[in-house]
Amino acid sequence: MTDIKEHMEVIGADGVHIGTVDKVEAHRIKLTKKDSGEGSHKGHHHYIDRGLVAGVEGNKVRLSAIGAVAVTMEEEKR
Repeated sequence: MTDIKEHMEVIGADGVHIGTVDKVEAHRIKLTKKDSGEGSHKGHHHYIDRGLVAGVEGNKVRLSAIGAVAVTMEEEKR
């Protein structure tokens, strides 16, 4: 697929910041812990399926889903 690299910003189709790429693992993108949110989400890595990637624009990975939807599709791993 496209060249997704560490430290790229991940944004939803609506331009909302979702996170920052930590690394790409097979079919999913691992986000950095610093973008993990608050409360029960704090300190966990989150993952987004690469199937949600619409394309890469400069240093940004744009998803096909809007930010609010993409966040609900994240997979958590402690």
